Amino acid sequence: MGFKILSKVELCPNQYELRIEAPYVVKNAKAGQFIILRVDEDGERVPLTIADLDKDKGELTIVFMAVGYSTKKLALLNAGDEIADLVGPLGQPTHIKKYGTVVCLAGGYGAAPCYLIAKAFKEAGNKVYMIMGARNKDLIFWQDKMKSACSELFITTDDGTLGEKGFVTQVLQRLMEKEKIDYAIAVGPMPMMRAVADLTRDKGIYTEASMNPIMVDGTGMCGACRVTVGGEVKFACVDGPDFDAHKIDFDEVINRMKIYKDQEKQRDENCNLFKQTVKE
Repeated sequence: MGFKILSKVELCPNQYELRIEAPYVVKNAKAGQFIILRVDEDGERVPLTIADLDKDKGELTIVFMAVGYSTKKLALLNAGDEIADLVGPLGQPTHIKKYGTVVCLAGGYGAAPCYLIAKAFKEAGNKVYMIMGARNKDLIFWQDKMKSACSELFITTDDGTLGEKGFVTQVLQRLMEKEKIDYAIAVGPMPMMRAVADLTRDKGIYTEASMNPIMVDGTGMCGACRVTVGGEVKFACVDGPDFDAHKIDFDEVINRMKIYKDQEKQRDENCNLFKQTVKE
């Protein structure tokens, strides 16, 4: 028996929200943790951060972008369909406590997990700023949900079509100049999270980054998600995904991910070449 999809919403082009019936998964789930699913019995394992949950109803919400074979298959499913496998919660929860003033920075689809994280910090008694950034207005979603989860919401877009033109770091810079920031957490592309860490390092603001490297089994066995933090090897799936951003070797992580992307690109080119050869 699979996991039933209760609703499906296309939040923005190629980006979807699925609400799934998964009572045993959400029972002990917390902000910052993730799940791994397989669309069908022959599918690959896809890790996705928990975007929202309703423990009373036993419902889990995930947000994903349909970019690869498996996520494109997932995007074809609709309400009433079932996902073959779903396991979780996995990873360590975000370190929620009363810091004082907290800034959550979300880049791209990193906005999805930031909702639960900001909400948890607000419920813990913090003043919470949320900064959402994306390439353009079409990629910004959940604005009303985000406003409810934080004290104040800021939006930036690369092209200025919504909110402030520019990047999340320029808003963070202004906030740091205006008042004392006690904690920051960044969720999104590696370059964005590295930029946030560089900005807060000299200010002595404790900053965490939610790492999303290549992941396979989700139990620390395969080693694909290894990250060097403070000179020590950590595994994002069991030790993270949140780590001290000032101690992460971002260059290493980015280079390793580039290798996988280059291999994936070569594989796709080989497949296209093979298809063309067959046609001829």
